[in-house]
Amino acid sequence: MRIFLWALGLILSAAIAVAAVVGYASIQMKQPVPITESVYTIIPSGTSVRGIGAQLYADKVIDRQAYYLFPFVVRLRGAGMALKAGEYQITPGTTTNQIITMLEEGDTVQRQITVPEGMTSFEVVQLVNQLEAVEGAAILEIPEEGSLLPESFAYDRSHTRQDIIKRMQRDMKTLLSQEWENRDQDLPYADPQDALIMASIIEKETGQSDERRRVAGVFVNRLRLGMPLQTDPTVIYALTEGKGKLNRALLTRDLRTPHPYNTYMNTGLPPGPIANPGAASIMAALNPEGHEYLYFVADGTGGHKFAKTLAEHNSNVRAWRQLRKKNQP
Repeated sequence: MRIFLWALGLILSAAIAVAAVVGYASIQMKQPVPITESVYTIIPSGTSVRGIGAQLYADKVIDRQAYYLFPFVVRLRGAGMALKAGEYQITPGTTTNQIITMLEEGDTVQRQITVPEGMTSFEVVQLVNQLEAVEGAAILEIPEEGSLLPESFAYDRSHTRQDIIKRMQRDMKTLLSQEWENRDQDLPYADPQDALIMASIIEKETGQSDERRRVAGVFVNRLRLGMPLQTDPTVIYALTEGKGKLNRALLTRDLRTPHPYNTYMNTGLPPGPIANPGAASIMAALNPEGHEYLYFVADGTGGHKFAKTLAEHNSNVRAWRQLRKKNQP
């Protein structure tokens, strides 16, 4: 009987002790965290519950008492296997319980960079180097022109600028490979790089989604006939080397200046891409519209007028010049 009473007393004492610890932990977990301004903390993938507590303590998000209680409370809540990695923003007034809920729900900081179609690699690097919430030094080496897929990318403070560039390069290789396999037959391209060059020209020639395949068809027709492409964006690239805007109109002497990228002076495709084309322009280059157009010129509405003959084209050019003169202040 004495042994039973002793065991019962021991169990009750343990229960009281556990209840006291749970009560103390509950009070501590409801206290605001000891910060006076927002703190960004990064939880790497695969971090243990104890490791997460250590990271929060190292970032001075939680105090020593909360650090020791953190694994106990997490397991008491049954959240041990559900805490998610990522970057979290902890604001003043947040409690440790609320932090655990954030980790359970994966309420991470959402950062995004959007790279517009048609940017040169130099311009993309400038954009990426302006990001502040990333690790590592600025990028100094400019990636190969046309090797970066323009998209919107999610990132956090654990990423480096080079990580973002590598992702764009990987996605471009993947997309170009997939679309090359689905290309129209008998196109005048020797390899996927030729298609990429064509896509970059299409990207710079039109911003109209319903025109891309038609513009592609014009240039494909010219390649098949051995005609110069005569596309202004390639001449602009020759003048700027992709390092900025020309900031002036093209002059007649520009079109007559010898340069490998001058498609008025040379037949065929230029030596390389003149920008980083988006997916739509790549698909247009590999699936051009079938037609007999050989010329196009701006129509004043953001689109273009297409022509099959030089006479028809010259008429369209005169109409464009008259419209432009009429609209000049």
